[in-house]
Amino acid sequence: MNLPSHDDVAAAAGRMQGHLTRTPLLRNPRLDELTGGTILLKAEPLQRTGSFKFRGATNAVLRLSPEQRAAGVVAHSSGNHGQALACAAASAGVRATIFMPADAPTIKTDSTRAWGAEIIPFDRATADRDGLARDHAARTGATLIPPFDHPDVIAGQGSVAMEMVQDAKALGLAMNSLLVCTGGGGLIAGCALAVEGASPGTRVHPVEPAGSDDTARSLAAGTRIANEPGGSTLCDALLSKMPGELTFALNQPRLGRGIVVTDEEVLDAVAFAFLRLKLVVEPGGAVCLAALLSGKFDARGQVVGCVLSGGNIDPAVFARALARIAA
Repeated sequence: MNLPSHDDVAAAAGRMQGHLTRTPLLRNPRLDELTGGTILLKAEPLQRTGSFKFRGATNAVLRLSPEQRAAGVVAHSSGNHGQALACAAASAGVRATIFMPADAPTIKTDSTRAWGAEIIPFDRATADRDGLARDHAARTGATLIPPFDHPDVIAGQGSVAMEMVQDAKALGLAMNSLLVCTGGGGLIAGCALAVEGASPGTRVHPVEPAGSDDTARSLAAGTRIANEPGGSTLCDALLSKMPGELTFALNQPRLGRGIVVTDEEVLDAVAFAFLRLKLVVEPGGAVCLAALLSGKFDARGQVVGCVLSGGNIDPAVFARALARIAA
């Protein structure tokens, strides 16, 4: 099993200089007051393509050989990885094919298509998305770059936490805890590797939506456990069926307890982000903020890093969240 290390994360961060937006680390007095902690918010909705996924996709594309670039890339994605890979590939002059669920938010499919990728829809409930992408790669020679279970993708995502540690230090702070939105586990695996070398006193916790809390349950059981079908689709960015093989091998010995939030708590967090932070955050990107606002994670007396992982929200869902302010 080819597992990346902290050194791979550091190398990826250096390799991607000039390709990424260095997103800000934000503070909000009202959030500190509500939680009793010092909360450091990583604003990845301001990243290129609107989410952290551009980091892993960029690192993976930059690592391709000339022969691989000529053959193109392929992936499956509910949206954020697809548009990130499409953008990274377009920047490098590489052809991209993305298998996307037929019910993926229009804002994400439109963005992926706008970057020049070919989109092939599939049924989220019945199709084997991994198999579809693998078959395409075998048939065309394209390089498969999956959304999370890939060493270069994991290493690239870890640059989120590398920047957080550096920017916190510039403020004279060190994070006691880091909350990371978790689907397949690529972002949190990269972040765990980053702090392992750069801030070993930081405890990393996965945050997931109820019904898609496969990482929390897998950590508790000591083995990978899949989600049951038919759960909520509000946090569409976090609906992986189960933790990845590579990501779980990295995460199991490194992560603290998992935290699970409800759809209502997530919608409240989306509304808070807009009202108080002036940020548009999608549901999957707001679960860590939801954990703090709901009290599911006790931040009192702690310096807590909170990753806001993406902002590609469906307008109808955004309207639902904003309606809670009026109510």
